[in-house]
Amino acid sequence: MPETPAVAVAVAVAVCQFAPTASRADNLAQIAELTADAAARGAKLIVFPEYSSYFVDPMDDTLAANAEGLDGEFVETLTALAADRAVVIVAGLVERASDGHRVRNAVVAVRGDGILAVYRKQHLYDAFGQTESDWIEPGEVGEAATFELGGLRFGLMTCYDLRFPEVARSLVDAQADVLVVPAEWVRGPLKEHHWTTLLAARAIENTVYVVAADHPTPIGVGHSQVIDPQGVVLAGVGTAPGIAVAVVEAAAIERVRRSNPSLRARRYAVVPR
Repeated sequence: MPETPAVAVAVAVAVCQFAPTASRADNLAQIAELTADAAARGAKLIVFPEYSSYFVDPMDDTLAANAEGLDGEFVETLTALAADRAVVIVAGLVERASDGHRVRNAVVAVRGDGILAVYRKQHLYDAFGQTESDWIEPGEVGEAATFELGGLRFGLMTCYDLRFPEVARSLVDAQADVLVVPAEWVRGPLKEHHWTTLLAARAIENTVYVVAADHPTPIGVGHSQVIDPQGVVLAGVGTAPGIAVAVVEAAAIERVRRSNPSLRARRYAVVPR
């Protein structure tokens, strides 16, 4: 009998660039609208920025006042949206922490039947004059936060983590095919250049896709992107709010790794300290 052809493994993904505010209700309304639009364009994974549930600039005590648990309204609404549109949603959550002052900078991945993965930002943005650690409790180093969709494995990281290649490598060691990066990449001298360069670098050095959603200007740099395993931007948004959709494919990863076996040649392990 003839062999059954292999089923192509591919997932349509969307990055949704929007500006979360101090209104939790308005943020959820924007997420619902963008989810409907992205799903109508065929996306099965829809990625929103860091701090999608609540955001103020500069940060202040209202973060703790507006933090939620994983069983709160934000995750509950995302789950309902995911169920309604038959998609997976990834978004940044201001999560309650162990004290009443600081919060956790979390990213949740949800499907219609519940939470698939949770990641809490490990590297806090204490750089370029900012001190995120005044308000945020760092996540513990532990198991990589990953989930499966459509035959591909997706790994979660957040914003400033992008500057630490070990985070991406640990996800790839956990068999991630796609790195998902919600961010609030603050504007500043050369920051747009750093953002786009580091996104491409993480894709190239690990031969994986990178799916990154940022805040638009004037606070973020924008340029949310879907990048292939050779660092090529498949789809992206400029500096204004918007949506970009592209397809990530297992076959593309395999082709690149056949020609560039860098992961197999690697001689160093990633060891947390």
